[in-house]
Amino acid sequence: MARKSRLLIIEDEEPIRTGLEDLFVFHGFDVESAADGPTGLAKALTGAFDLILLDIMLPGLDGFAICDRIRARDRSQPVIMLTARTADADIVQGLRSGADDYVSKPFSVTELVLRVQAVLRRSGGLDADQDQLMLGDLELDTRNLSGRRGGLEIPFTQREVDILKYLAANGERPVSREELLNKVWGYARDCGLETRTVDIHIAKLRRKIETEPGEPKVLVTVRGVGYRLMIGSWDKGH
Repeated sequence: MARKSRLLIIEDEEPIRTGLEDLFVFHGFDVESAADGPTGLAKALTGAFDLILLDIMLPGLDGFAICDRIRARDRSQPVIMLTARTADADIVQGLRSGADDYVSKPFSVTELVLRVQAVLRRSGGLDADQDQLMLGDLELDTRNLSGRRGGLEIPFTQREVDILKYLAANGERPVSREELLNKVWGYARDCGLETRTVDIHIAKLRRKIETEPGEPKVLVTVRGVGYRLMIGSWDKGH
Protein backbone atom coordinates (compact mmCIF):
# COMPACT_ATOMS: atom_id res chain seq x y z
CA MET A 1 0.00 0.00 0.00
CA ALA A 2 1.35 3.43 -0.96
CA ARG A 3 2.25 5.80 1.86
CA LYS A 4 -0.30 8.52 2.47
CA SER A 5 0.87 12.11 2.03
CA ARG A 6 1.26 13.78 5.43
CA LEU A 7 -0.41 17.18 5.79
CA LEU A 8 -0.06 19.65 8.66
CA ILE A 9 -2.89 22.19 9.03
CA ILE A 10 -2.07 25.24 11.18
CA GLU A 11 -5.36 27.10 11.67
CA ASP A 12 -6.82 28.64 14.83
CA GLU A 13 -10.50 28.81 13.80
CA GLU A 14 -11.91 25.48 14.96
CA PRO A 15 -14.72 25.12 12.39
CA ILE A 16 -12.26 25.74 9.53
CA ARG A 17 -9.58 23.50 11.07
CA THR A 18 -11.88 20.55 11.67
CA GLY A 19 -13.49 21.00 8.27
CA LEU A 20 -10.08 20.91 6.59
CA GLU A 21 -9.08 17.85 8.61
CA ASP A 22 -12.20 16.00 7.45
CA LEU A 23 -11.73 17.17 3.85
CA PHE A 24 -8.18 15.94 3.49
CA VAL A 25 -8.71 12.70 5.41
CA PHE A 26 -11.53 12.02 2.91
CA HIS A 27 -9.05 12.66 0.07
CA GLY A 28 -6.61 10.12 1.48
CA PHE A 29 -4.18 12.29 3.47
CA ASP A 30 -2.63 11.57 6.85
CA VAL A 31 -3.54 14.79 8.68
CA GLU A 32 -2.30 16.53 11.80
CA SER A 33 -3.27 20.01 12.96
CA ALA A 34 -2.34 22.82 15.32
CA ALA A 35 -4.52 25.63 16.69
CA ASP A 36 -1.82 28.22 17.47
CA GLY A 37 1.46 29.49 16.09
CA PRO A 38 4.00 28.04 18.56
CA THR A 39 2.46 24.55 18.45
CA GLY A 40 2.27 24.68 14.67
CA LEU A 41 5.87 25.79 14.35
CA ALA A 42 7.10 23.00 16.65
CA LYS A 43 5.29 20.41 14.52
CA ALA A 44 6.41 22.00 11.25
CA LEU A 45 10.07 21.93 12.24
CA THR A 46 10.01 18.16 12.78
CA GLY A 47 10.20 17.78 9.00
CA ALA A 48 7.56 15.04 9.17
CA PHE A 49 5.08 16.55 6.70
CA ASP A 50 4.85 16.50 2.92
CA LEU A 51 3.00 19.82 2.91
CA ILE A 52 2.01 22.50 5.42
CA LEU A 53 -1.25 24.43 5.10
CA LEU A 54 -0.61 27.62 7.05
CA ASP A 55 -3.02 30.34 8.15
CA ILE A 56 -1.61 33.85 8.53
CA MET A 57 -3.52 35.16 11.54
CA LEU A 58 -2.61 32.85 14.43
CA PRO A 59 -2.32 33.33 18.20
CA GLY A 60 1.18 33.36 19.61
CA LEU A 61 3.05 33.54 16.29
CA ASP A 62 1.75 34.57 12.89
CA GLY A 63 2.06 32.63 9.66
CA PHE A 64 4.72 34.91 8.21
CA ALA A 65 7.06 34.27 11.15
CA ILE A 66 6.36 30.54 10.96
CA CYS A 67 7.13 30.45 7.23
CA ASP A 68 10.37 32.36 7.82
CA ARG A 69 11.42 29.82 10.47
CA ILE A 70 10.50 26.89 8.22
CA ARG A 71 12.53 28.32 5.34
CA ALA A 72 15.53 28.92 7.61
CA ARG A 73 15.48 25.19 8.41
CA ASP A 74 14.28 23.68 5.11
CA ARG A 75 14.09 25.56 1.81
CA SER A 76 12.31 22.68 0.04
CA GLN A 77 9.36 22.18 2.45
CA PRO A 78 6.11 22.79 0.52
CA VAL A 79 3.95 25.47 2.17
CA ILE A 80 0.57 26.88 1.10
CA MET A 81 -0.72 29.94 2.95
CA LEU A 82 -4.34 30.76 3.71
CA THR A 83 -5.06 34.48 3.32
CA ALA A 84 -8.00 36.84 3.70
CA ARG A 85 -9.48 37.63 0.28
CA THR A 86 -9.11 41.39 0.71
CA ALA A 87 -5.59 41.33 2.18
CA ASP A 88 -3.58 41.79 -1.01
CA ALA A 89 -0.48 42.73 0.98
CA ASP A 90 -0.75 39.44 2.88
CA ILE A 91 -0.51 37.51 -0.39
CA VAL A 92 2.65 39.36 -1.40
CA GLN A 93 4.26 39.04 2.02
CA GLY A 94 3.36 35.36 2.29
CA LEU A 95 4.96 34.47 -1.04
CA ARG A 96 7.99 36.61 -0.21
CA SER A 97 8.31 34.66 3.05
CA GLY A 98 8.76 31.52 0.97
CA ALA A 99 5.28 30.04 0.55
CA ASP A 100 4.84 28.01 -2.63
CA ASP A 101 1.31 29.26 -3.20
CA TYR A 102 -1.67 30.83 -1.45
CA VAL A 103 -5.42 30.29 -1.22
CA SER A 104 -7.74 33.18 -0.36
CA LYS A 105 -10.54 32.87 2.20
CA PRO A 106 -13.34 32.10 1.72
CA PHE A 107 -12.07 29.36 -0.56
CA SER A 108 -13.55 26.64 -2.70
CA VAL A 109 -12.69 23.23 -1.20
CA THR A 110 -12.24 21.87 -4.72
CA GLU A 111 -9.72 24.61 -5.53
CA LEU A 112 -7.87 24.06 -2.25
CA VAL A 113 -7.52 20.30 -2.84
CA LEU A 114 -6.38 21.01 -6.41
CA ARG A 115 -3.67 23.38 -5.22
CA VAL A 116 -2.43 21.00 -2.53
CA GLN A 117 -2.26 18.11 -4.97
CA ALA A 118 -0.48 20.25 -7.57
CA VAL A 119 2.18 21.49 -5.14
CA LEU A 120 2.78 17.94 -3.91
CA ARG A 121 3.23 16.67 -7.47
CA ARG A 122 6.09 19.13 -7.91
CA SER A 123 7.52 19.06 -4.39
CA GLY A 124 10.49 16.90 -5.36
CA GLY A 125 11.73 19.51 -7.82
CA LEU A 126 12.01 19.30 -11.58
CA ASP A 127 14.17 16.58 -13.10
CA ALA A 128 16.14 18.90 -15.38
CA ASP A 129 19.85 18.19 -15.23
CA GLN A 130 21.37 21.64 -14.67
CA ASP A 131 23.58 21.45 -11.57
CA GLN A 132 24.81 25.02 -11.93
CA LEU A 133 23.44 28.14 -13.58
CA MET A 134 25.37 31.33 -14.30
CA LEU A 135 22.91 34.20 -13.95
CA GLY A 136 24.79 37.39 -14.68
CA ASP A 137 27.39 37.61 -11.93
CA LEU A 138 25.59 35.10 -9.70
CA GLU A 139 26.45 31.40 -9.70
CA LEU A 140 23.59 29.15 -8.61
CA ASP A 141 24.09 25.64 -7.27
CA THR A 142 20.70 24.09 -7.99
CA ARG A 143 21.34 20.99 -5.89
CA ASN A 144 22.08 22.95 -2.72
CA LEU A 145 19.54 25.74 -3.41
CA SER A 146 22.30 28.28 -2.93
CA GLY A 147 23.65 31.13 -5.03
CA ARG A 148 26.88 33.05 -4.69
CA ARG A 149 27.79 36.55 -5.83
CA GLY A 150 31.33 37.45 -4.87
CA GLY A 151 31.66 36.35 -1.25
CA LEU A 152 27.93 36.63 -0.51
CA GLU A 153 25.76 33.50 -0.29
CA ILE A 154 22.12 33.88 -1.35
CA PRO A 155 19.56 31.20 -0.38
CA PHE A 156 16.88 30.03 -2.80
CA THR A 157 13.76 27.93 -2.27
CA GLN A 158 13.05 24.78 -4.26
CA ARG A 159 10.24 26.56 -6.10
CA GLU A 160 12.53 29.42 -7.13
CA VAL A 161 15.16 26.99 -8.42
CA ASP A 162 12.50 25.04 -10.33
CA ILE A 163 11.37 28.24 -12.08
CA LEU A 164 14.93 29.09 -13.10
CA LYS A 165 15.68 25.54 -14.26
CA TYR A 166 12.56 25.43 -16.38
CA LEU A 167 13.30 28.80 -17.97
CA ALA A 168 16.92 27.75 -18.55
CA ALA A 169 15.86 24.49 -20.19
CA ASN A 170 13.77 26.48 -22.68
CA GLY A 171 16.71 28.58 -23.85
CA GLU A 172 15.72 31.66 -25.82
CA ARG A 173 12.03 30.76 -25.97
CA PRO A 174 9.88 32.96 -23.70
CA VAL A 175 7.67 31.02 -21.27
CA SER A 176 4.19 32.20 -20.34
CA ARG A 177 2.74 32.43 -16.84
CA GLU A 178 0.27 29.69 -17.75
CA GLU A 179 3.08 27.37 -18.84
CA LEU A 180 4.99 27.99 -15.61
CA LEU A 181 1.87 27.20 -13.57
CA ASN A 182 1.48 23.99 -15.56
CA LYS A 183 5.09 22.81 -15.63
CA VAL A 184 6.47 24.15 -12.33
CA TRP A 185 3.41 24.23 -10.05
CA GLY A 186 1.65 21.29 -11.70
CA TYR A 187 -1.71 22.96 -12.37
CA ALA A 188 -3.73 21.74 -15.33
CA ARG A 189 -3.70 24.19 -18.23
CA ASP A 190 -7.49 24.48 -18.26
CA CYS A 191 -8.01 24.69 -14.48
CA GLY A 192 -8.96 28.39 -14.62
CA LEU A 193 -7.31 29.34 -11.32
CA GLU A 194 -6.72 33.02 -10.63
CA THR A 195 -3.36 33.50 -8.92
CA ARG A 196 -0.57 36.07 -8.72
CA THR A 197 1.94 33.55 -7.48
CA VAL A 198 4.02 33.52 -10.69
CA ASP A 199 4.39 37.32 -10.82
CA ILE A 200 5.35 37.55 -7.15
CA HIS A 201 7.87 34.72 -7.44
CA ILE A 202 9.43 36.41 -10.48
CA ALA A 203 9.71 39.71 -8.57
CA LYS A 204 11.31 37.90 -5.64
CA LEU A 205 13.78 36.13 -7.93
CA ARG A 206 14.78 39.41 -9.55
CA ARG A 207 15.70 40.86 -6.16
CA LYS A 208 18.07 37.92 -5.72
CA ILE A 209 19.66 37.54 -9.14
CA GLU A 210 19.59 41.03 -10.67
CA THR A 211 22.05 43.78 -9.75
CA GLU A 212 19.26 46.26 -10.63
CA PRO A 213 15.91 44.49 -10.10
CA GLY A 214 13.98 47.43 -11.51
CA GLU A 215 15.84 47.06 -14.83
CA PRO A 216 16.25 43.28 -15.21
CA LYS A 217 18.93 42.00 -17.57
CA VAL A 218 18.87 38.30 -16.61
CA LEU A 219 15.22 37.42 -15.93
CA VAL A 220 13.48 39.55 -18.54
CA THR A 221 9.85 40.09 -19.48
CA VAL A 222 8.84 39.51 -23.08
CA ARG A 223 5.87 41.83 -23.32
CA GLY A 224 2.61 40.04 -24.01
CA VAL A 225 4.29 36.61 -23.98
CA GLY A 226 6.03 35.75 -20.70
CA TYR A 227 9.54 35.46 -19.29
CA ARG A 228 12.98 34.58 -20.64
CA LEU A 229 16.17 33.76 -18.76
CA MET A 230 19.36 35.22 -20.24
CA ILE A 231 22.06 32.75 -19.20
CA GLY A 232 25.80 33.28 -19.47
CA SER A 233 26.51 29.55 -19.31
CA TRP A 234 25.22 26.43 -17.69
CA ASP A 235 26.72 23.16 -16.66
CA LYS A 236 24.96 19.80 -16.89
CA GLY A 237 27.36 18.28 -14.41
CA HIS A 238 29.10 16.03 -16.95
